[in-house]
Amino acid sequence: MSDDDARTVITACPNGPLLVRGDFAIAAEPGADPERPDRAVVALCRCGASSIKPLCDGTHKLIGFTTGKSRG
Repeated sequence: MSDDDARTVITACPNGPLLVRGDFAIAAEPGADPERPDRAVVALCRCGASSIKPLCDGTHKLIGFTTGKSRG
């Protein structure tokens, strides 16, 4: 495994979820045992309206969620 394979990369999608790639585990709640997902990329909700939190279910598109103005 190279250093690139082991690192975790989080990408904030404009007006959408956080995409998490790499070596990571997710705890469903504080104090819970973290579990490694069975996929290479996971989308985490940041609009707060997903029915499968902490994962994204695409609801951000239906409710018009925006992340604000982009900085440039």
